[in-house]
Order: sequence, then structure tokens, then C-alpha cells
Amino acid sequence: MSIALYARKSIERENSISCETQLEYCKSMIKPDEQTEKIVTFVDNGFSGGNVDRDGFQKMMRQVERGKISKIIVYRLDRISRSLSDFVNILNTLKKHNVKFISSQESFDTSSPYGEMIVKILMIFAEFERQSIIERVTQAYAHRSEMGFYMGGRKPYGFTLTDTMIHNIKTKMLSPVAEEIEQLKYIFEAYSVPGITLRRLMDNLIDNDILPTDGSWSTGKLSTILKNPIYVKANNDIYEYLLKHNTNIISDISEFNGVHGLQIYGKTKHSTDDWSDMKAVVMSHEGVINSDIWLNCQKKLEKNKQIGNAISNTTSWLGGKIACKSCGRTMTVTKGGKRRDGSQTRYFSCTGKSHNRICKGTKKPVYADSLEDMVYELVSEKIETLKCTRKKISTDNSNQINLLKNRISEIKKAQEQLVNLLMNDAIETDMINLLNERAKKLAEEKADILSKIDALENEESEIISAINLSKKWRAANFEERKAVCNILIHKILIDESGNCEVVWNI
Repeated sequence: MSIALYARKSIERENSISCETQLEYCKSMIKPDEQTEKIVTFVDNGFSGGNVDRDGFQKMMRQVERGKISKIIVYRLDRISRSLSDFVNILNTLKKHNVKFISSQESFDTSSPYGEMIVKILMIFAEFERQSIIERVTQAYAHRSEMGFYMGGRKPYGFTLTDTMIHNIKTKMLSPVAEEIEQLKYIFEAYSVPGITLRRLMDNLIDNDILPTDGSWSTGKLSTILKNPIYVKANNDIYEYLLKHNTNIISDISEFNGVHGLQIYGKTKHSTDDWSDMKAVVMSHEGVINSDIWLNCQKKLEKNKQIGNAISNTTSWLGGKIACKSCGRTMTVTKGGKRRDGSQTRYFSCTGKSHNRICKGTKKPVYADSLEDMVYELVSEKIETLKCTRKKISTDNSNQINLLKNRISEIKKAQEQLVNLLMNDAIETDMINLLNERAKKLAEEKADILSKIDALENEESEIISAINLSKKWRAANFEERKAVCNILIHKILIDESGNCEVVWNI
């Protein structure tokens, strides 16, 4: 039988007493008639007392269960555990194997009922202390989060951490990495296009040698990036999006100025539309993705199943435009095998080969996805050449529109408060009249602001009507793309090597 000395140093307190010093105190508790007994030490350096998943402790308890330990000596009770339930279980195990438990600082042992009672009482306070530490840490985390501090963890792709001062407190802020930010802009722009799935987006990035600086792309990684509000330029549209999801918005509405990124933390409820346990804070770094593009991506992510069904359609918006350069016959979409994600492979095949047997067709498959992506880019470039050479609107209008929208949001909140007051049966008549007058003024102000927004948006649309062609093409659905191709493209000729030539109508 051996006497075990156990020491643990907490990770929660860097200035806690060392394990070596604890063991010296433990040795002082060995009685003279025990000096000849074997002494074994078990140490856990840098482990919390919140649980018993510690190497040294587990080795000691295995020795207890094998009947090789007669007594355990510790510096203090909380070195064993800060959890009352864990400690009671430990005591029961020690009692079962007739092992005494001694604390060098509390001066008692478990060989008497009184000592066992005192141990349990002290452990209640030890657990209370641990819960207090957790609560303080949690409150400090929440407070720093609400102040817009970066709260650590894995930094988001596209940023690095730099030192800064916020409210005279030293902290870290996110600073952009130029190469990665350009990749992010491409990712959001590409995914916001209808018909582009995460799988196609990943293939597109790899095919174009757009590779991440920290490993490789995966659909999971792309999904995480696209969902992250840290990239968005938080404006009134984002504010309203958060309100729609019942998010607890910490930052004032004036901070949603279309400049800075956004941090959301907490846990969502079972319903994806209920973010009432989530908190949103506008951060100190500048956002890099426009709100309309970010919101389009969120809509797609929320409707992945629908989009997946649309992509599995075996037709193509290029149908009727693809022709074999060798024989002049139309090329049609043919089904292929299944991909790993379950979607169907599609490729164009020459009807002169499959139907009339007058052509050898292409030497390699012409995949519909790849051809559609290429033609999409060519049409985008063609639309650029069709734009009017009118001056692009300055950002003054958009900033002004955003400020007006923020005021609309404030008015909505004030109107809701007025409705709640007016529903109060105890309210007096004079107060009702005042509230009605206030409601009338708010309604008039709201109508006036809406008129101003319409005027500014009409002015913007007049100036950039040609510029909006590109936006409309990016957002075009299946039928709209087909219609645009019918106007712009006469034929797309594919030679036997799979190369294509676009013959334009314009």
C-alpha cells in the first residue's frame, strides 16, 4: 500500500501556488509511523478543476481501484475538484476502497463523519467560487463583445489581426489582406449569380487557379465564408434583415452606415428565422462586401434545396444556340453520371453523330456547366461594351438614402411604442390626444422621407440605367438568360477539339 500525494495547478489562475510547493506541504502531513511507507506523487500541471478528465488524477484513481493506495494527501480540497457532484463521487470511491483523504490546509481527514461533513460543506463554497469565475468571465466577454472588440478565436479568412485602441483599451482589430479580399469579392459575386451552387463555385475557383492561402477550398469552407456577416458593409438593409430575424441588435442604428463589418454571436433557436438569442454588433473594421450581394447570398443559402433542384434540370439556357462546327448540326444536352453531391453531369453532344451518324463529334466531352460559365462571362463583357458613357453616380446619394432609411427604422420603432401606450386602458384622455398628435407627426415625417428616398432612387436609376444592365444580367434567372442569349448570340460553334466560337448578333 502507498500514500499518494496529489497536486494540481489551475489554468484559470496563472499566479496559483506551484505543484512543487503543494507537494512539500503534502509531505509535511505524513505521520512518523508512516515514514517507511511508499510515497507516490501524481501531478496535473495546467489543468482546470472543473472536471476530473486529468491524466495524473485518473492514474491515481486507477491505483485506488486496484487497492494500492491507503491514503491521499492534497494541499487543498479544490485541488481535487471544484465540482461538488464530482467530489462526492470521489469520496464514495475512496470510502469503498478504504482510502483516507487528508487536506494539508484545512486540517482534517475523512476518517470521521465530522470530517466528511466539513469536506462536503467546503466543496459547496469551492463550486460557488468556480461558478463565480465562469460568470465573471462570461460577463466580461459579453461586455467586450458589445463594445465591438474582436473576441479571439480563429480569425476570419481575408483578415489579419493588428493592434488598436478602442475606448482607450488595447485590443486587436481585423485588417484586410489584399489578395484574400479580392478572392472573397469574387466568391460573393460568383455565388450571388442564380444557378451557381457551392459545388460549382468551388470547381470554378479551382479551374481559375483561385486558391486559398491557408489550404484548399471545400463546400463547407465556402458556406462558412458566405454566411459570415464580418464581411458585409452593414447598412440599413442589414439592420432590417436582423430585425426580421429577431436579432438582439446592440449597436445604435446610426452605426449601420454602410461602412463597417458586423459581428453576430450567440446561439440560434431551432427556427432559423428566430435569432432572439443572437447579438449583433457593428465592428471597427471596414466591410468589404456590399449589402445587396451579401443578402442575395443569404437567400440562396437559405434555399439550397430549391437551388439544387433547379441546377439538376437537364436543359440549358444555351439550348438551341450550340452547333457543331464540323457538320453544322445542333448540339443538345445529354445526361451523364452522378457527381458526389448527387447532381447530374450534363454535356453537349452533336446530333450529327448521335442522330444522323454523319459526324465524329468532339474528341472530348463539352460539359454544359463549363460552357455556361464561359458564355456567362462573355455575355458580361459584351454588356460592358453596350453601356452608355454616362457619368457614374457618386456615393453621396447612396449614403443619403441609407441615412433616410435609418430614420424610417427609428420612426417605425417609435410608432410601435406609441401603439403599445395607446393600448393601455389606464391612460388618460389628454395623454391619448398627445399620443395621437405625435403619431400623426411621425406618419407625416415618414411619408416625407419616403418621397425623398423615391426622388433620390429615381435620380440614381436615371443616371445609371445602362450600368444596371450588368446587375440585371448577374441576377437573371433561367428564362431571362435564355432571352438575353437569343438577342445577343447568333450561334456558338464547337469544333472537334472542344473549342468554342461565339457568333454575335450585335
